Amino acid sequence: MTERVETRRPTLALAALGVVFGDIGTSPLYSLQTVFAVDNHAVPPDRVDVLGIISLVFWSLVIVVSVKYVALVMRADNDGEGGILALVALLRERLRAHPGLAVTSLLLGIVGAALFYGDSVITPAISVMSAVEGLKVLSPATATFVVPASVVVLTALFAVQRFGTELIGRAFGPVMALWFLTLAVLGVPHIVANPAVLQALLPHHALVFLLDRPLVAFIAIGAVVLCITGAEALYADMGHFGRGPIALAWFSLVLPCLLLNYFGQGAMILENPASAASPFFLMAPRWALVPLVVLATAATVIASQSVISGAFSVSRQATRMGLLPRLDVRHTSRHESGQIYIGSINWLLFVGVLTLVALFHSSARLANAYGLAVTGTLVLTTTVFLFLARHVWRWPAWKMLLVTITIGGLEVVYLLANLTKVFHGGWVPLLLAGSLVTIMLTWRHGQGLRAQARTRLEGPLAAFIDKVHQLDVPRVEGVAVFPHHDLTTTPLALKENLRFNHVLHTTNVIVTVVNENVPHIRHVDRASVDNLGSDDDGIFRVVYRVGFNDSQDIPKALRWALEKQPEMTFDPAEARYFLSVLRVRGRPGSPMSHWRRELFRWLVSHEASRSTVFHLPAARTIVMGGEVEL
Repeated sequence: MTERVETRRPTLALAALGVVFGDIGTSPLYSLQTVFAVDNHAVPPDRVDVLGIISLVFWSLVIVVSVKYVALVMRADNDGEGGILALVALLRERLRAHPGLAVTSLLLGIVGAALFYGDSVITPAISVMSAVEGLKVLSPATATFVVPASVVVLTALFAVQRFGTELIGRAFGPVMALWFLTLAVLGVPHIVANPAVLQALLPHHALVFLLDRPLVAFIAIGAVVLCITGAEALYADMGHFGRGPIALAWFSLVLPCLLLNYFGQGAMILENPASAASPFFLMAPRWALVPLVVLATAATVIASQSVISGAFSVSRQATRMGLLPRLDVRHTSRHESGQIYIGSINWLLFVGVLTLVALFHSSARLANAYGLAVTGTLVLTTTVFLFLARHVWRWPAWKMLLVTITIGGLEVVYLLANLTKVFHGGWVPLLLAGSLVTIMLTWRHGQGLRAQARTRLEGPLAAFIDKVHQLDVPRVEGVAVFPHHDLTTTPLALKENLRFNHVLHTTNVIVTVVNENVPHIRHVDRASVDNLGSDDDGIFRVVYRVGFNDSQDIPKALRWALEKQPEMTFDPAEARYFLSVLRVRGRPGSPMSHWRRELFRWLVSHEASRSTVFHLPAARTIVMGGEVEL
């Protein structure tokens, strides 16, 4: 097993280049250009400031990405899953004795996840528009086609998501490998020509820049943070490829190539300050400009993939934690549990991205919104991680203080610098995050109230079976199957069937699906049968255990269960399926306000269909249930 994992690691690392590192890998296109842009009132390209900026870039990549994410945070996985919600779930599991901290971490995770969704909408819009706008280098006449061409490219990008991130990664991986090698090739000649830029490896230059010109440095930091956009995607996408392949790709190729390019840009600006106007493309010889624009266009389109796949991971985690309605999750790999596709999230992101393209029309207008969602998520992830390190891993105080000052302090400065952009586009991620926080908190509150009401309405299963025995309920021929989520309560459809019709079927089967975090459960181990204490009352419970790549096919589960329980003798093709539903209506004095209750009802109406998820035949499926007041 270990040998197979080691054999697949280089393949997954290559695929990760096309999914995980697209965002952070295309930052050299615009990061330093934004810092030194004259119209941005940023820093002048003199020696002290250039060395200070390059030093900030270097230490940001080392501290935030290499140390924080790859070395520390990615060790805090939850069954292989990453992202701030996976971190929160892991922390809450370990802090049951500290409910206050658990609730605080959950709220931080909700806000962090909402900010990540904002980044998931902004990144494809700004990346694709910047790619298409790059064509203006070849012909300024193409400016009028930027928005239509962006829409076409985005439509194609979101349309291919259903094929799975591994397939996409295999297609994009070689392109991104060429891109990173190109970054290195562009930077090395300029470093060789002006090796003085290597002085920026010393943190002294960053500190001098920050202390000598604090106001200018503060403004510049808002642009420097662009070099680490996509860092959170490394963690959020961990479930797609695993920590090992991501770390291998980062340290062996991505980080060295990024540093060579940034230092190359810095060396060129030291030699020729006028090149700060467009440092990336001016590094290339004139004959290579056209192919470089084409490659950069492909790379920036690929950059969108990291946040899209990350949004799928975060959405599944939010569903598991009861923060979002049930989603139709499709697994696209036989080996990696995190490689998933969620159609509803994919197309909601698509609509959001197109809306931003229509509203802002250019990447320059979106640039001010780009860093706020990223830096907010960085700070929140660090905060939750410190909770975990202190209360679960029992880190000593000196280690906590070191991480708080070096990592947390740097990220807080980044966040404060980007808050100055709220009225210039930064409101976009804040609006998106606020809307999603409202949805998550409303769903969680409504689900809690509905679950309490449902438990009271259903009643304990043991008491129901005792009642059936005492009343000697009449039976009708047939098999009734009741998919049910709880092992202790009575399926509402079963209870209502007895109350309305005063009869039960000859055979009644309660099926509970249990999802395990492994690729496959062996067929012989999937279905287990319990006669619930009696061999002759015709009531059975089937527990159906499935892996992440196994179908939740309840008719198939019945066929496997029949092989294990001689008392169950029926044809699954003749079974009738009864789904329990619970309608929600308002009541005076409800703990939910009217607008939140209506929002919750709307979310309930858009949950994924259980009949589809469980592969139930439409012609033999009956929906029954009741009504509760919230």
